[in-house]
Amino acid sequence: MLRRAMIGAVAGSAMAVLGASASGQVTQEAFVTGLDRPVFLTHAPGAEDKLFVIEQEGAIRVIENGVLLATPFLDIDASVFGGNSGQDERGLLGLAFDPDYETNGRFFVNYTYTVGQQLNTRIESFERDDSDSSGNTADVSSRQTILEFAQDFNNHNGGWLGFGPDGYLYIATGDGGSGFDPRNRSSDLTQLLGKMLRIDVSSGSGYTVPNDNPFLQVSGARPEIWAYGLRNPWRTSFDTATGDLWIADVGQGAREEINFQPASSAGGEHYGWRCREGNIATPSITGCPSDLSLYTDPIWDYVSSGRCSVVGGYVYNGCAIPELQGLYVWGDYCTGEVIAIDPNAATIAEIPLFGFGFGLSSFGEGPDGELYVMDVLAGFINKVVPTNPVDANGDGVIDSCEEPCPADVNGDGQATPSDFSAWVQAFNARGAGCDQNGDGLCTPSDFSAWVQNYNAGC
Repeated sequence: MLRRAMIGAVAGSAMAVLGASASGQVTQEAFVTGLDRPVFLTHAPGAEDKLFVIEQEGAIRVIENGVLLATPFLDIDASVFGGNSGQDERGLLGLAFDPDYETNGRFFVNYTYTVGQQLNTRIESFERDDSDSSGNTADVSSRQTILEFAQDFNNHNGGWLGFGPDGYLYIATGDGGSGFDPRNRSSDLTQLLGKMLRIDVSSGSGYTVPNDNPFLQVSGARPEIWAYGLRNPWRTSFDTATGDLWIADVGQGAREEINFQPASSAGGEHYGWRCREGNIATPSITGCPSDLSLYTDPIWDYVSSGRCSVVGGYVYNGCAIPELQGLYVWGDYCTGEVIAIDPNAATIAEIPLFGFGFGLSSFGEGPDGELYVMDVLAGFINKVVPTNPVDANGDGVIDSCEEPCPADVNGDGQATPSDFSAWVQAFNARGAGCDQNGDGLCTPSDFSAWVQNYNAGC
């Protein structure tokens, strides 16, 4: 995958253009239809031709080479949800593939289920069924329960889980539900609700707690806790270029917020709930410290009016849209707006991208860093694409990651006979464009390579 540093010069100049006229730079195109309440999309190490989509009703579907396969990768029996599968905020909500998935075939899910009247969250692991050479089937018999805890109410389940750059599994949990966190779970270090958890699942069975978790030595605290003070974190992600953690947290009704944890963090942040909503003291909550500096400020928050529920996304690290490089892309469920912010800007401001429509449930990231956005109600996924894609290598096909045509030595975007003169000049100067065969040298043999590149249309 191209990294930010590799195209930093292009991205840096393009960001100013994007900020001035964002809606003209980025749009969406139809990708896949026919899904049942899609709520997340991700990819697996070693399976670059596949994307995996969660259906809230309990299935994981495979999109292979852009085609939705009829047979699910995994379909958790609806009975596990106690008849509440895919309703409101309950159901199958999270999916993460082990960093060593290509070798061990292991992946993890996060879902809610009901036992009697009690709603629980359960984290489970499964393995790929290696008897299926296609890699498109999970082995249901490999199921293991990793972690389980009770929910106070039916809403605010969080649901995301994912592996960090450190190889540990992070799990975002809601505050237990209802309104205003009536049992004050988020700030209570004896509870797993309203937290970001961090555990080690590398043993292949159960989990252990990393020895550098921030509350490991705090008496009474749950050692799994990495950060706290969250209400209902709906979609979290790691920046694949920097390792920074982004947490979008749904507000009570006054503010929506996006939290940022740098890769250098040692954990332990308190993001404020229930005493603080975004950058303000939570209306109607009393008994809180007057000093709001005790909490970690969100990197961005906004008034809920008109909008209603933040949907977290990703820092863009693809290469099809240089203008988006390094920007965090997110949206709002009710308005369907897709928006970006530049975390490195001197003053952070919203950059509108395009309108998706009501029902925006989640974003997804492919192995190439390209982004997707999905509609939970209509059951489709669109891909985030450039408005004016460029065929940079002149092969007649606009690929997701265009490389310049080697035969275009003068850099005008075309391979023409005039590039021969440019190659001669580059050869004499031993300059850029002379090495056409990729051996790192500038030799007479590169003339033959230039002719081959030119005739092949790059």
